[in-house]
Amino acid sequence: MKNNKYEIDMVNGSIMDKLISFALPLMISGILQLAFNAVDIIVVGQFSGSKSLAAVGSTTALINVFVNLFMGISLGANVLAARFYAAGKDEEMSKTVHTAIMIALISGIVMGVVGVIFARGALEIMGTPDDVIGLSTIYMRIYFCGMPFFMLYNYGAAILRAVGDTKRPLIFLIISGCINALLNLFFVIVCKLDVAGVAIGTIVSQFVSSVLVLYCLSKADTSYKLCFNKLAIDKEYMLQIFQVGIPAGIQSTVINISNAMLQSSVNSFGSIAMAGYTAANNILGFLYVSVNSITQACMSFTSQNYAVGKQKRMDRVLIDCLFLTTAVALVMGSASYIFGTQILGIYTSNSEVIKSGLEIISITTIPYFLCGIMDLFPGALRGMGYSTVPMILSIIGTVGVRIIWIYGLFPSHRSLFFLFISYPGSWIATIIMQAICYMFVRNKVKATIGARK
Repeated sequence: MKNNKYEIDMVNGSIMDKLISFALPLMISGILQLAFNAVDIIVVGQFSGSKSLAAVGSTTALINVFVNLFMGISLGANVLAARFYAAGKDEEMSKTVHTAIMIALISGIVMGVVGVIFARGALEIMGTPDDVIGLSTIYMRIYFCGMPFFMLYNYGAAILRAVGDTKRPLIFLIISGCINALLNLFFVIVCKLDVAGVAIGTIVSQFVSSVLVLYCLSKADTSYKLCFNKLAIDKEYMLQIFQVGIPAGIQSTVINISNAMLQSSVNSFGSIAMAGYTAANNILGFLYVSVNSITQACMSFTSQNYAVGKQKRMDRVLIDCLFLTTAVALVMGSASYIFGTQILGIYTSNSEVIKSGLEIISITTIPYFLCGIMDLFPGALRGMGYSTVPMILSIIGTVGVRIIWIYGLFPSHRSLFFLFISYPGSWIATIIMQAICYMFVRNKVKATIGARK
């Protein structure tokens, strides 16, 4: 199964050490990616002021709404590729790779056009204040010009993750991220380009990372080798990718719509609160990518073991992942809470902005392990090919609770702290539903594997 030093044999041998070997580079990649993105926020916050900081931050939820449908589809490519790779189906694996890369290219172009055209209108719908909407529109339009590169890197990295290779995407990210950080400093401090400068730096770094991952795939000597003259969309494999990926993308998109609603509520407090939310949300981003790396490991390991019919090993994967995500989230969440003032001070020196940020992280960081657990069950279900029901349950649990909170309870208790209680409340509701769903599907899959044997 393991053909080179970068790949991991997910279907034989011990599990915990391989989960850590898979998840750790992915975790570091996510943290570094956010760290490099945080340079955008830190540079504009320190050298351009709180309005520029608010302008960049106010686009985060909206950008996620636009891109997460297509990013969710990359999970479908990951699951399908992992399944074919474990089963030794080389031709199917090759067709999956070429179909996925073409989907990435086309979706990236579509997202770029849509983002440029509808940026200002979408920001107006969200109630972005007049004093920052101009800067927000500039940042968003330039950012979306890099969508093709963003999509190509993430879909290419999804293919590599399917075979257990999370190390080379980390290397590529370090290279592109350093370029991004240097360009941000140059464009903002030297060229005085403000938010446009950090957006341009992001595009260049995304171009570099996409080139590196495509080059890596093109030089592979195994079933996932990318041949540019074979790029085409195979309808059969596209539909299989969509079967898992579209529900995952819809789930992520709808959840981010609820986050955009929450952003609108934050906007009602003014630019100071927006800046505080920007910094606090970036801290939560570090927690998310950490637990999400374990979810990605759970999905890939489950998919490969499902392909070879190892039910007991699939159970062990989920149990080990539950332990890992709880431990990681509790450590990082507690550290974020204890050192919140100091960490927020990295983003801004404005005491009012820091105060707003502290209100948010005081209720969201320590219980963040609940978010990790909430995502693990859908990850395991997607690894077994079940994506639609987890999507529905996540939307009901996460989005439903937040909508009730934002529009039903928040107007009578207007504070950032009370607004963000909706986070842990929605996580708990979703965990209960997802765990029940998982037990039903597990029993069904167990019967199916038994019949196969």
